[in-house]
Amino acid sequence: MPVTAARAKALALSLEGASEHPHLDRTALRTPRKTFATLARDGADINLMFDPDLRDFFCEQEPLAFSPVPGGWGRMGATRCDLEAVDEATLVSALKAAHALAAPRPRTRRTR
Repeated sequence: MPVTAARAKALALSLEGASEHPHLDRTALRTPRKTFATLARDGADINLMFDPDLRDFFCEQEPLAFSPVPGGWGRMGATRCDLEAVDEATLVSALKAAHALAAPRPRTRRTR
């Protein structure tokens, strides 16, 4: 069953520390550290900021729903998710994976 843009945004914003911000012609979904996804204004798709290994995994598992973003962003791991072709459970898994990559890194104590 397809996921609506409103539902995709709600799922993304339910992740710890997530917020939304304008981003060109899309809505950026961010952790305090960086963007983990961008939602198209028309609600047709959401781009997930994966690394190349995650991009390959999701594209292989669900080739009708996931594809690399064209160009350099796709080569770095950015992945387009067609909201008409993805089910909610798969989208949640993808959002969590992208969110984890963008999460703030734990602070380490420096010793002198």
